[in-house]
Amino acid sequence: MDGGSRQQKILQTLERVVGASGVCSEAEFLQPEVLQAAIAPGENIAAIVSPATPEELANVVTTTHHHGWRLIPCGSGSKLNWGGLVGKGSGIGDQGSGIRDQGLGLEIQNPKSKTQNPSPLLLLTTHRLNRLIEHAVGDLTVTVEAGMKFAELQGVLAKAGQFLAIDPAYPDQATIGGIVATADTGSLRQRYQSVRDMLLGISFVRADGELAKAGGRVVKNVAGYDLMKLLTGSYGTLGIITQVTFRVYPLPEASQTIVLSGLEDSIARATKTLLSSALTPASADLLSVPVVQDLGWGTRTGLAVQFQSIELSVKEQINRVKEIGQALGLSHVTFAEAEDRLLWQRLREQMTIAPQNTAITCKIGIRPSAAIGLFQQLDQLFQSSSFCQIHAGSGLGRLLLKDVTLQPTTLMKIRTYCQTNGGFLTVLQAPTAFKQAVEVWGYAGNALEVMQKIKHQFDPQNLLNPGRFVNGI
Repeated sequence: MDGGSRQQKILQTLERVVGASGVCSEAEFLQPEVLQAAIAPGENIAAIVSPATPEELANVVTTTHHHGWRLIPCGSGSKLNWGGLVGKGSGIGDQGSGIRDQGLGLEIQNPKSKTQNPSPLLLLTTHRLNRLIEHAVGDLTVTVEAGMKFAELQGVLAKAGQFLAIDPAYPDQATIGGIVATADTGSLRQRYQSVRDMLLGISFVRADGELAKAGGRVVKNVAGYDLMKLLTGSYGTLGIITQVTFRVYPLPEASQTIVLSGLEDSIARATKTLLSSALTPASADLLSVPVVQDLGWGTRTGLAVQFQSIELSVKEQINRVKEIGQALGLSHVTFAEAEDRLLWQRLREQMTIAPQNTAITCKIGIRPSAAIGLFQQLDQLFQSSSFCQIHAGSGLGRLLLKDVTLQPTTLMKIRTYCQTNGGFLTVLQAPTAFKQAVEVWGYAGNALEVMQKIKHQFDPQNLLNPGRFVNGI
């Protein structure tokens, strides 16, 4: 059967499940270059399917499982090209570690891809699963379908004086399911912790099409797994999220931010003092010099600290941070209310490039005490072309590299520094050739065998996002 006939057969098969309106060959909401950046060279999307209910989604997955068709789950596609390339040569164990090839001008293929005849690759989007299921205002919980956009949910919650304490990338486009699947928390983790800590319940479709759920009213998780934590950050490789229940919080009465800037050692001391004090910041981020300069907040390394509470408490805590900074010879600038919201919006936009951009974005983790040392390493290697933001309490953060001539060996020096200091470096977004030249995740822990076994138990045929996660999982 030729390619055109096979695609037509796939479309017809899916139409019988979701109707003609739920199947197409091109996604109107998704730019072609974004989709191409998510899949391995030589791969093509045979069909795009958009179920309107969890039951339809389950039937779609049952159908694809029966035929052995591979699936790329997504919401709006804002983070579709994060992580490994999906498709050829990306099965479990196919990817090595470190650098695959020193050059970026070559077509790099996995030897297995020459002989493999992979099954069709389909894009499954949950953007039609966008309903508010329940908002229990008095209980401070909300249940929504996975395709609801983050900004829309925040608008609903705001009417009741509440909010979801997450600060994800692309908040206007990102869907709730995509945020959970990528564990995209943002700066508010300083006070409210991570996405998985706010999850109270989750429903999803397994790789074989069965509906499952955990948390909420469920007394015991299936097979002993903590499914909420397992699915969070799994990048759609274990199941397709259909519905989530979150803990929400009252909107704060007041919100202000102070940005300290100055010598690196002084910033490090200010950070240590802040984190060991009784102060309760909502966000506390260390910022490299290029970030501070680009945003016009100073000319040296920065520490941005946000407080959210009653007005009197916020003012007192801001003054306390001012005193800490003045004692260390640091300059400061403060932002309140509308300016405060704009500050964090500008910072988020600075650190999250458009999906079709050729710059490289990495998620990093490092021992918080080594964060300033990382800034120094970045300055030596990249000067003004690197932008770094690190959450002071956790050591997690984001690195943006705008040097289009960057060689993989240079990035590996930063990965080594992070790993030596108890952390990691994962390439989220990069040109296809660059992702082929490096091991995107760079996982150096001892849990790889466990992860592979879990993947095999949840998705034995490796049909869900094959190749996107660690070591080709």
